[in-house]
Amino acid sequence: MSFTVEERGNPNSLSYRLFFKNAEGKYISPFHDIPIYADESQNIFHMVVEVPRWTNAKMEIATKDLLNPIKQDVKKGKLRYVANVFPHKGYIWNYGAIPQTWEDPAHKDGDTGCCGDNDPIDVCEIGSKVCSRGEVIKVKVLGVLAMIDEGETDWKVIAINVEDPEAKDFNNISDVQRLKPGYLEATVDWFRRYKVPDGKPENCFAFNEEFKDKDFAIEVIKSTHNFWKALISQTANAGELNCKNTCVSAGESPLCCSADEAKAAVGETCPCGKEEPIPLSVEKWFYYEKK
Repeated sequence: MSFTVEERGNPNSLSYRLFFKNAEGKYISPFHDIPIYADESQNIFHMVVEVPRWTNAKMEIATKDLLNPIKQDVKKGKLRYVANVFPHKGYIWNYGAIPQTWEDPAHKDGDTGCCGDNDPIDVCEIGSKVCSRGEVIKVKVLGVLAMIDEGETDWKVIAINVEDPEAKDFNNISDVQRLKPGYLEATVDWFRRYKVPDGKPENCFAFNEEFKDKDFAIEVIKSTHNFWKALISQTANAGELNCKNTCVSAGESPLCCSADEAKAAVGETCPCGKEEPIPLSVEKWFYYEKK
């Protein structure tokens, strides 16, 4: 199963979009049409890479737009970049999401006591290769961190690309602690403080900041997949989410997006143009005492 991407608009601008196609060249939604599993029998999942490691642009699957292209998050009319909180530079993993998952904002999690954040479940991929934006990779799940972001549950799955040369050595969260010492502590530190330069408080975590193991993580992912199934079968309240898709819903479903409708949606965006410069302020390092 292979996927390609098509850039539209000017990179580093408000017009930029990254649309997805399947092997037949048909436009698809990375939220709904890419299967959650690459190999269900082995618990190997697909991951859509939104943000390559070391970069700062806060790119994400546009859950409210038709075909859910990747675009840069916007705040107060300006493109969002994550700040570099010393000693971190940009995102410290390849960051993205598992397709066909949804953290339901109407469901209060029994472990965290908070409702979902209304997005697909997030993944931090810890392999050695810096991935490309829009790359769809196959990952082995190792564990999960339960972040509480402004009162919402925001799970962070820790995973490794199955094609990584070190993948065979990583089978659970304890292997990350043993073979990549400091990485999990840095991950908690990153998520705790990344919003502080924007004037926000530090984030906190369930389970005393402890990473839960592979089995726990897989159960969390499966539960978010069930929430997504309710979303796509229209038994859960979608709110502003765009659930139209080109491969999952049957032809008579109001959620079925025809090939012509998909082409028209892409055609309404600007052709790929010249890259805009990234603001120099994105390079700044912020320093804070750890509390």
